[in-house]
Amino acid sequence: MACAAEEDLFENIFLADDRHHVEGYQEGFEEGKRQGWQDGMNHGRMHGAKLSAELSFYSGFVTTWRFLLQADPNPKARKQLKLLETLSEMTQAFPIEDPQSPNFEEDMEKIRAKFRQVCAVLHIPTDFHGYINSPGQLSF
Repeated sequence: MACAAEEDLFENIFLADDRHHVEGYQEGFEEGKRQGWQDGMNHGRMHGAKLSAELSFYSGFVTTWRFLLQADPNPKARKQLKLLETLSEMTQAFPIEDPQSPNFEEDMEKIRAKFRQVCAVLHIPTDFHGYINSPGQLSF
């Protein structure tokens, strides 16, 4: 019987390394998973905030230029207003609440393209970095 007790003791010592390795792996895996979720959420918040700021910029841009062009008797102003209205409709229809939308990125690219078109028709530059107090804030 002493032999069986000694074998159990040696087996426990021998298997302790494996047991600690498995436990350490599980703890590390759980911590990595938790940290991954946290990093993912932070990245999502930051990306969402940038996207919201970009859409808000377009909305403010449209509002400002609508106001400026409403009283303009120039026939070009009607075309410019129509393009501004289209940009406004696109930003309002954008599925900001549904980032899983199948056309999310494609719709955002269409909005950016429409913005560039509006800027071209209005003869204004699309580089707004020089007009912003915080360098690099608007990087779309």
